[in-house]
Amino acid sequence: MNVESDRNIAQTWWDAVIRGFTDTHTTAVPLPALLGILACAISLSIPRITWRWFGLYVTFVHELGHAYAALMTGRFVHSLRIGLDHSGRLVSSGRSAFGAAWSGFWGYPAPAVVGLGLIAAFAAGRSGAAMSVGAVVLLVSLIFLRNLTGILVAVLSAAIAQLLVLFASPATVDYVVLVLGIALSVGGVRDLFKVLGVHTRRRDRLTASDAFILGRTTGVPALVWLTGFTVVIAGCVAASGWFLWGILAV
Repeated sequence: MNVESDRNIAQTWWDAVIRGFTDTHTTAVPLPALLGILACAISLSIPRITWRWFGLYVTFVHELGHAYAALMTGRFVHSLRIGLDHSGRLVSSGRSAFGAAWSGFWGYPAPAVVGLGLIAAFAAGRSGAAMSVGAVVLLVSLIFLRNLTGILVAVLSAAIAQLLVLFASPATVDYVVLVLGIALSVGGVRDLFKVLGVHTRRRDRLTASDAFILGRTTGVPALVWLTGFTVVIAGCVAASGWFLWGILAV
């Protein structure tokens, strides 16, 4: 009886995930609503009181950027850890020097890249697909976590995504995807300024910088990696702004 019940729950969840890929839904966003959404997203990423918690999610996305970039090049991901101070660490192994550099690069740009993807999905009427992808990715990511903080962040994020996939209306999913996309973009910019500050004003923390680590392991100066982070993040933010301009209701 329990096995059958669990099977039905799993089937219901999977049907909801698939429905996200097949259904399209567009929600009109007049200027006042968009300004409210922007304010909501910024309130997650700027004030210290909210950033203390939302920043953990941004760090999670940062570390997943490392993890999935590593998997793309055939590296093996051993563990992913997140600290309450927004620190993170991914451990992976592989023979390719390119794979190590590729994985090391895609941490800081990851929140802005994901933010752009979410905003673009909203603009295309595919918020449901974005939420379904997020629900699956977050569940899979649980296998990488090796510390309590990381597990709690991942479980909470995954649980919210599953509940939205199962029970939220299409309009609710639209607004959640848009708010999250903007908030991740803002969070990505905030973290970029943070790492730039480490290299200019807080050089005692250099050993924790991805750019410093990449410079030390590849021989390519940290300035090049910082420039790469900046170009990708700025490009994503510009593209996100273009999509936001395009979704304004006439």
